[in-house]
Amino acid sequence: MSFRLEELLEKFNELEKEILIEVNKKEKDFFYEIKKKRVHFEKEIKGQHRALVKKIRFYLKDAAILNILTAPFIWSCLFPALFMDLVLNIYQTVCFPVYGIPKVRRSDYVALDRHYLHYLNWIERMNCIYCGYFNGIIGFSREVAARTEQYWCPIKHARKNLTLHSRHKNFLDYGDAQGYRQRIEEVRRNFSDLK
Repeated sequence: MSFRLEELLEKFNELEKEILIEVNKKEKDFFYEIKKKRVHFEKEIKGQHRALVKKIRFYLKDAAILNILTAPFIWSCLFPALFMDLVLNIYQTVCFPVYGIPKVRRSDYVALDRHYLHYLNWIERMNCIYCGYFNGIIGFSREVAARTEQYWCPIKHARKNLTLHSRHKNFLDYGDAQGYRQRIEEVRRNFSDLK
């Protein structure tokens, strides 16, 4: 990889860390703290939140009819997501040790914490849990796939994608046949940057 590309990726990683620091500052702004993966709001804040819950009858009355009609289609995606979650966990449990690939911690991607928000009614909470789970599983599956790709085919694409996964920075350049033959074993086993 070129020095300039390495430099840009390093800057990108630093920006990601800064963003996380800023997001974590919100704990103080909104009077909560996280202890053992559980969110705890101050008692007074919980009371204020409960006062803001939108009653189900008003929530449904104010909902667009098309939102209500399409909800079953959204929720039908849950079953494939659950199946993918199961298959990916079995896959990496069986295959990753054979290939020497570090396992992906699912908990680093799936965050189910919005049910602690006392200003959401039960429909909003269920929707938030669904979205947190589904997006988490997509992120988890992307990382499992990225680590698999690094092992089996760590070559950058000629066509540029809108986003790059976390392992792409380690891949060999497209068209670099000599580099591929010389470095394939090194690249497919290099997961030293993972914690």
